Amino acid sequence: MSDSAKGTKLITENRRARFEYHIIRRLETGIVLTGTEVKSIRQGHFSLGESYVTIRGDELYLVGAHISPYEQGNRFNPDPTRDRKLLAHRHEIRQLETAVQQRGMTLVPLRAYFLEGRVKIEIGVARGKKLFDKRETIKERSQERDIRRRMKETRREED
Repeated sequence: MSDSAKGTKLITENRRARFEYHIIRRLETGIVLTGTEVKSIRQGHFSLGESYVTIRGDELYLVGAHISPYEQGNRFNPDPTRDRKLLAHRHEIRQLETAVQQRGMTLVPLRAYFLEGRVKIEIGVARGKKLFDKRETIKERSQERDIRRRMKETRREED
């Protein structure tokens, strides 16, 4: 089933996270926002670039995500990089906490999207890649790009 058939619309994707980390497990969470933040997100002013997820007590927080102030929001605009609470079940948070306590594991936001009108954040339990892993990823991308280019050229020659 396609994304649009399920009522999802991608807002932003943290492509850097897929390059920097091996994603072990994924979890969909809700996020607590103000009205002007949602309006700004609908206009596409949301960035997960330098953000990460942390656990404080029994709660998840998205730290470092940037939501630009809504132009018509005047004094009601909150701080663009404030910490935002993520919504997940207590047992899911406990599972994430045990996963993070393992050596080298961290929580990273992977993408943000609308699901039936609500903003959702997909977070991943990840392990950092070593330098040679990153080189391997670059090599694979390059090879895939070359293959696609050759296939495109052969299709043109056939026409």
